[in-house]
Amino acid sequence: MTASDSMRAAFGLRRIPVVAIVTYGIALLAWTAIVGRWLPMPGMVPGLAMSDPGAPEAMALSNGFVGVGLYLCMWGVMMVAMMYPSSVPLFRLYYNTLGEVDNRGTAARVGVFMGTYALVWTATGVVPLAVNAVFPVAVVADQHGALLFGGTLLMLSAYQLSPYKDRCLRYCRTPLGFLMEYHRPGVRGAAAMSFRFSVFCVGCCWALFAVMVVVGSMNILWMAGLTVVLSLERVVSWGDRLADGVGVASGVGGVVLVVLALA
Repeated sequence: MTASDSMRAAFGLRRIPVVAIVTYGIALLAWTAIVGRWLPMPGMVPGLAMSDPGAPEAMALSNGFVGVGLYLCMWGVMMVAMMYPSSVPLFRLYYNTLGEVDNRGTAARVGVFMGTYALVWTATGVVPLAVNAVFPVAVVADQHGALLFGGTLLMLSAYQLSPYKDRCLRYCRTPLGFLMEYHRPGVRGAAAMSFRFSVFCVGCCWALFAVMVVVGSMNILWMAGLTVVLSLERVVSWGDRLADGVGVASGVGGVVLVVLALA
């Protein structure tokens, strides 16, 4: 045992939920950056506010590589704000598996694990950009908003009630089983495990984020609401039933909106 380990044991520092405190602190900072509009976006599109459907994507695509880079930065911060709070159990469990590793090694592995998770979610930002490049959400929402939102709700409903959602959600809800099944040693192992777990998380939540893109990527109220939903799905004991309930409710809402739009 090193001197620093002895001090941590003597003062009971191992019992302090350091990983949880750091994770919640990072998430709070990310929410502050989003709400306070700290993140720059290039230019403005006439007639569009930042919170309008398709507005951030239209701004990014109209400003080349700089716009795309700033958008991905904004998207990454947004993913950290929304996904980190419900990932605290995973990060803490991984930290607890490193009992025989010294402090420096533990910090490196946990940092890589959390960083890889954020990078994978940041990379998913290319999807709304690609969709908007061929299917401009801002234009379609302006002309056929009810039909677009209704169709997206139907897609969400179909996925929420599918076996794919159920499988991905099972991994997200039981990170201990994942860590035991896919454990890899070392810093590279931390990156590999985090990447694999992130893929399941994306598989679990992508349809909810599709709704967010349609209603406005920078719509703070929708961000907050979807964060509550996906966090409850992953953390509470009745999360799987909530996922089914969201599927049913979005299906009903989608049918009503589509029928009204086509009537």
